[in-house]
Amino acid sequence: MKIDHLSLTNFRNYARLEFSPPADRPALLVGANAQGKTSALEAIFYLATSTSPYTTSDRQLIHWRTENDPIPFARLSAEIGGADGTYHKLDITLMLDMTTGAARFKKAIKLNNVDKRVMDVVGLLNVVLFLPRDLSLVEGSPSDRRRFMDGTLRQVDVGYFLAQNEYEKILPQRNALLKRIAEKRADPVELEFWDEQLAASGAVIIAGRQRFLRELEIKAQATHLALTGGGESLSLKYLPSILPASDAEGRQLSFDVIGLDLHRQLTPAEIKPQFLERLLAQRREAIGRGVTIAGPHRDELRLFINERDCGLYGSRGQARTAVMALKFAELEWMRDQLGEYPLFLLDEVVAELDSSRRAYLLERLDGQAQTLLTTTELEIFSSAFLERASVYQVQNGQIQEGAR
Repeated sequence: MKIDHLSLTNFRNYARLEFSPPADRPALLVGANAQGKTSALEAIFYLATSTSPYTTSDRQLIHWRTENDPIPFARLSAEIGGADGTYHKLDITLMLDMTTGAARFKKAIKLNNVDKRVMDVVGLLNVVLFLPRDLSLVEGSPSDRRRFMDGTLRQVDVGYFLAQNEYEKILPQRNALLKRIAEKRADPVELEFWDEQLAASGAVIIAGRQRFLRELEIKAQATHLALTGGGESLSLKYLPSILPASDAEGRQLSFDVIGLDLHRQLTPAEIKPQFLERLLAQRREAIGRGVTIAGPHRDELRLFINERDCGLYGSRGQARTAVMALKFAELEWMRDQLGEYPLFLLDEVVAELDSSRRAYLLERLDGQAQTLLTTTELEIFSSAFLERASVYQVQNGQIQEGAR
C-alpha cells in the first residue's frame, strides 16, 4: 500500500500541508529540529492507528494557533492506493468544541466520505515505525514490549483489536469490584461474570501474541545473523503471566527458560480455562491488593542473544542490532499478513547507528515498501543512497523537494 497524497490542516506545526511522497524511492525529510519532520511521520502513523506514538493526548495534536477559535480543529487526510488497484480516501478530524463553555473533544473518521468508527478502518493503512527510543524494546519496561506486540497486531488482526479493546474495558471494572469486595461492599461471587469476560478476551490476546512472536522470531533471526556476520543468534521468549500449559495433560512443555513454548501454538479455547483457573487461584490475593494479578496486561517479552538475556547482559551495540532485526522482521511479517508491504517510517534513526548498521539499513531501503526518513544531517547519508532517494527540505511547517 502507498500514500499517494497527504493533507494536513492545523496538525501540530502544520497550518496547511499538501504532500505527495514518492511511491518507489525513499523520501528523506531534512531540516532542523522543530520544523515538522517528525510531525509528518506522526500524522501518517495516526492515520494508520488512530493513536500517536509521541503523546497520549490527542488534544496536543491540534495546532496551538487555533486555541482561540470557536472550535479548534485538526484534519488529517490521506489518499491511499493498494497493490490491487484499490483506492481510498481516509479523513480524521479532531475537534475541541468550546461553544458550550466546557471543552469537549471529538474525533470524526470518514472513509470515502462515509462516517466510520476506528475499528472500521483498521488495516486500511499499515505502518512500521522505527524510532531511536526503540532501544526500550530491549532495555525498557515490560509495557514497552507489550506496546510493540499490540501495535503491530492491532493493525492486521481485527479479532485481536476487538479483544484488546474489550479487555481494556473489563480490567478496570474488575479491579474496581475487587476493591469493593475488600471493603465489604460487594460479594466475591460477582467476580464470576467478570472473570469469564476477562478470560475470553485475554485468551485471544495471548494466542495472538504467541503466534506473532513465533513467526516474527524466524524472520528476526535471519536478519540478526546477517548483521552479526553469523556470530550471534537471537531468540524471543514470551512470558505470559498465567503461563498456560502446552498440552491437554497440563504439562509445561516449555524450554530451558521459563516461558510459553512458541513452537506449540495454543488456541484461545485452550488458554481460556487455564486463565480462569489462575484467576480463581489468585482471587484472595487479588482482593487484598485490589488489582488483577495475572493477564495479558502483565505479560513480558525478553530478547536473548546466544541464550543470554540482552536486556540484562547485552551491550548497547547488541541492543541496537536486536532492535533493528526486530523492525525488519516486523516489516516482512506484516507483508506476509497483508500481501503487500506497509509503509516504513524512520524518525532520526540513521544518525543513531554506527557505519556498518547504517550501511545495512540503507541498502535494505529498496523501494519495495514506501519509506519516509527524517534527519537533521544530510551528510551522514552516502552519495549512492542520495542518488536513489527523493530529498525534501522541511522548514516552518512546509515541505519542499530538491534540497541537497
